[in-house]
Amino acid sequence: MTESTVPHDAGQPGRTAAPGLDARLVVDRGAFRLDIALTAAPGDVVALLGPNGAGKTTALRALAGLTPLTAGHLRLDGAELHRTPPEARPVGVVFQDYLLFPHLTALDNVAFGPRCRGAGKAEARARAAEWLDRMGLAGHAGARPRHLSGGQAQRVALARALAIDPRLLLLDEPLAALDARTRLEVRARLRRHLAAFEAVAVLVTHDPLDAMVLADRLVVVEHGRIVQEGAPTDIARHPRTEYIAQLVGLNLYRGHADGHTVRLDAGPAVSTTEDLSGPAFVAFPPGAVTLYRDRPTGSSARNLWRCRVAGLETHGDQIRAELTGELSLAADLTTVAAAELDLHPGAPVWAAVKAAQTHAYPA
Repeated sequence: MTESTVPHDAGQPGRTAAPGLDARLVVDRGAFRLDIALTAAPGDVVALLGPNGAGKTTALRALAGLTPLTAGHLRLDGAELHRTPPEARPVGVVFQDYLLFPHLTALDNVAFGPRCRGAGKAEARARAAEWLDRMGLAGHAGARPRHLSGGQAQRVALARALAIDPRLLLLDEPLAALDARTRLEVRARLRRHLAAFEAVAVLVTHDPLDAMVLADRLVVVEHGRIVQEGAPTDIARHPRTEYIAQLVGLNLYRGHADGHTVRLDAGPAVSTTEDLSGPAFVAFPPGAVTLYRDRPTGSSARNLWRCRVAGLETHGDQIRAELTGELSLAADLTTVAAAELDLHPGAPVWAAVKAAQTHAYPA
């Protein structure tokens, strides 16, 4: 599908005044079933997150009309879209590989969508020139894709999607093809463009930082179902599955709380500062873990477990130690600390975490 649309007051039977996206996407593909509900108001940016095979891309293709719904509904600004062909939907798409036409200039790539909508050549090229200027690419209008950098190609693809005035913008891993340095710059630009976008945007990404920076709301999908959704800060602080905990960089456990103690379903008890009763999660960051080769004396940490180093890997400018034993957990420490402790796979250690550095919340 190329990014295309129709005027949002034409060809849309059943339109009402209800703005935004209202969808229940049910798609059966062999043994896999996607069944998720998505709602968003104009101006919202929603990020779909999840492991490989969770159903994120299937959901995006269903919104675009590239994968038919088995059941459910899809309404955009009150119009029923689930039976509308892809080329007639007011939807713009930025694909992971951008899919720019290699034989067309940047200007003509952007003009392609308006031309498909029925605009004349001069009008389409004028609109394309305006969008390239907004993207800071006016000087590259005559360049073909092979002469554009990754960041420039991404902006051309975004301009092509936006030039048709879509009511729904779909972004499929839009930063995945960029190197780390370019990604930082383009992410900042994309954030500004999405902040100014007055319709609904749905972003699919594997990168938690992209999601946290770009989205107003996160929807986490696992095995074709929504397992958690909410504001990025809420999800980062209250993960409810192991995948989400790893995504936001936390050790996460489930157990039963009794006062300031959470007895884990599989493992020891964890002391916390929260006072809870009943099923609960408890989480703490790897940076909250202090490691010792010998059992510490006089430590103020109320949580102390005997473990063994299962593995070590570089994690940013630190070393991440994966530990097993009384409790399986990840611990972050400096390279100097790792060397002083003589850490290596199989080394016995004691892991300590202060109660104040844990966070418990109802399950």
